[in-house]
Amino acid sequence: MSLKVHHVGYLVKNIDKAAAQFETLGYTIINEKCRDDYRKVDIIFMEKDGYEIELVSPFSDDSVVSGLMSRFKNSPYHICYEADDLEKASAELTANGFTAIDVPTTAPAIDGRRVQFLMGRFAGMIELLEKNDMP
Repeated sequence: MSLKVHHVGYLVKNIDKAAAQFETLGYTIINEKCRDDYRKVDIIFMEKDGYEIELVSPFSDDSVVSGLMSRFKNSPYHICYEADDLEKASAELTANGFTAIDVPTTAPAIDGRRVQFLMGRFAGMIELLEKNDMP
């Protein structure tokens, strides 16, 4: 299984203020704010020194991250790995102790590529991202 780190997901209460503060640290915005109606979050990708972060902010109390926001506030909460084969990587990880916490779904903030979240007892939450085969 080949997994490449794509980004670190960073949970934030106010996405615009968080983006401005990350800009003072030298990050640049990669994409405009994107609304993910399925997960009920707003997302901004930023980059610094070749590393990408994904700012994720719930816009509804029933967002998939609202419970995490109430526990962790502003903090990193997942690492995203790009997988050559999403289903194969998911099957391998679940065979090695990870638990799928959702099914593969499209992610509007990442060009509609499919993602799936898994939880590892010792590694925490990870996101698998289907590899982009477009040049």
